[in-house]
Amino acid sequence: MSEPIKNRYEFVVLFDVENGNPNGDPDAGNMPRVDPETGYGLVTDVCLKRKIRNYVETAKEGESGYRIYIKDGVPLNTSDKEACAYVGVDPDKLKDAKKKDEHLDEKLRDFMCSNFYDIRTFGAVMTTFVKGALNCGQVRGPVQLGFARSVDPILPQEVTITRVAITTEADAEKKGTEMGRKYIVPYGLYRVEGYVSANLARKTTGFSQEDLDLLWTAILNMFENDHSAARGKMAVRELIVFKHDCELGCAPAHKLFELVKAARKDGVTTPRCYDDYAVTVDEEKLPEGVICTRMG
Repeated sequence: MSEPIKNRYEFVVLFDVENGNPNGDPDAGNMPRVDPETGYGLVTDVCLKRKIRNYVETAKEGESGYRIYIKDGVPLNTSDKEACAYVGVDPDKLKDAKKKDEHLDEKLRDFMCSNFYDIRTFGAVMTTFVKGALNCGQVRGPVQLGFARSVDPILPQEVTITRVAITTEADAEKKGTEMGRKYIVPYGLYRVEGYVSANLARKTTGFSQEDLDLLWTAILNMFENDHSAARGKMAVRELIVFKHDCELGCAPAHKLFELVKAARKDGVTTPRCYDDYAVTVDEEKLPEGVICTRMG
């Protein structure tokens, strides 16, 4: 297995949506998430991690070490049992086995980290072993994302749609047209900030340079295999990475994030495309020991 990364990173991702719903809120009829006090649009970190997981699963299908732990329709216990089999312990007797081997939790955790990319990256709370007798514990991942927020306030639109297809003969006897609704954001540019801890990579999951390179690729392409009617035109516009020359970093993360500015160009009152914005990074103010790379 490759060595863990040795440098701390922070990054900023700028992505946009056009006539789509980037992240519906199930508690609000699937309306795009909005900060009610400011009107800024929101996209959860869970939503973005799902896109990254989906890309990795597609791009690395069948490759050892790149399986995905958190996936739709697959019980977590199925993967947990594999860890039990690896260490040669009956899942029903894990509690007793732990008393005999004080390093068993560590062995289970190492198996999960080496086999599942998303555990190596984002960590996981693995407390679902059979009958709760024992678990892999909680793994704190080196990569963390915040919520994405739109650069400007958004104004979601409720669009009325009609349904002409019928299901049964009885439906054909009904008069009128069935109506429905869907929400869209005419245009929104979103910004999300993230962190990569070399310290946690070394101590817990073994997140490597190869894993990091895959992360950057997955972020840049996280919407490319996720198109749908609701998210037809979403794209990552830029990935801005700050690399420290040491494990613990050379400057506070917020100071680096403040160097990245995305603002409407002069004369633009209602942005409707990415070209309506100017994105700048004040690289002259980069702290010593930090370099900036712009991708995409």
